[in-house]
Amino acid sequence: MDRRKLLTGGLMAGGAILAGQAAAQTSGQAAMPTTQVPEASPVTPPEPSDAARAVQMPPQPVQPPLNIDWANLKRYRQANAQAMALPAAQRAIVMMGDSITDNWAKPEYGNGFFDANGLIGRGISGQVTGQMLVRFPPDVLALKPRVVHILAGTNDIAENQDPYDPAITTANLSAMITLARAAGMKVIVGSVPPATSFAWRLSRGNQLGTIKALNDWIRATCAQQKLIYADYWPVLQGPDGGLKPEFGINGDTVHPNAAGYAAMAPVLLAAVKTALSRG
Repeated sequence: MDRRKLLTGGLMAGGAILAGQAAAQTSGQAAMPTTQVPEASPVTPPEPSDAARAVQMPPQPVQPPLNIDWANLKRYRQANAQAMALPAAQRAIVMMGDSITDNWAKPEYGNGFFDANGLIGRGISGQVTGQMLVRFPPDVLALKPRVVHILAGTNDIAENQDPYDPAITTANLSAMITLARAAGMKVIVGSVPPATSFAWRLSRGNQLGTIKALNDWIRATCAQQKLIYADYWPVLQGPDGGLKPEFGINGDTVHPNAAGYAAMAPVLLAAVKTALSRG
């Protein structure tokens, strides 16, 4: 017999024997299932929630609230409502201005002068003419007085808000005058009181020349438009050209004390009498 055939037959017989033995070893046992293990995939972390993001973010600086009442319209809101309930004769004269007007209405300086003469004070310390112009409709026009007294310009020249621009200041004064005249009011414009310095803005130095120039414009405007000019300089000016030392609050070169206001009172009353006499 061919040897190759014998070798092949032997291999086949051997394989059959081994297969039979394996079958015999596993007889009576259940075949074990083969489990496929999936390949591992990269783990993607979940997106953080909005709350988690907020925790992770560095704290933001707290922004101060915006000054939305630049002109301080709330200052006289309640007083205006009360004034509107008064008879017209008791709100016939409104005093618009800054701290010089504001202080004049106080008992410690004015000694009740405003109440005794039917004057309604609408002064706010530190204000420039631009702020007064914004306040003019609610604080003056709405009250429908017969006369308005405007005393403004000190804080413009002191540069409380912006660098002083005489064109802007005179435009603001002109706008208030125009609004008052359109409403049928008589207008008194007071001279800006003399001052050789501003305690809160010493860097401005002596601005007497600037104050005089503004007063020259006020005087000329009053003459041109037939308004009343209340000139407080003759009673307030001292030897150095500024406010008399005895009229300043504790040496203040801008704000009159009680004696200073007492000197100003006749000037104002004469101006009011003239205004009312014009019908």
